[in-house]
Amino acid sequence: MQDIKKKTIVVVGVSHKEDKFGFRIFNDLLKNGFNVLGVNPTDGEIAASKIYRSLKEITTAIDLVITVVPASVTERVVDECKELGIKEIWMQPGSESDSAIEKAKKYGISVVSNACFMVEQGIW
Repeated sequence: MQDIKKKTIVVVGVSHKEDKFGFRIFNDLLKNGFNVLGVNPTDGEIAASKIYRSLKEITTAIDLVITVVPASVTERVVDECKELGIKEIWMQPGSESDSAIEKAKKYGISVVSNACFMVEQGIW
């Protein structure tokens, strides 16, 4: 299995607000040496990193998507993952829905939900 720090991870729902989980997850992954990119429809820059408006703007291969968005948005992100051939998605607590999970499974996407990526990786 590939070392998780060598995977290209995209956090969908990165926030410019430092008190939001989207900011904290993205920033803490960067600080802990993960190869991480961020997506937020307003784009810009966070923690000295370019932020993309969508997964489709990213030109490098994506290994894992972490969602930190409302469940209705996660459902659309699952569709984008299928379209782009992304095979792993981690739905942070609160971003998952039964529909999104079932859709990911139907598309052959490995899905983790009901667990915090940061806790599972020993960062928090």
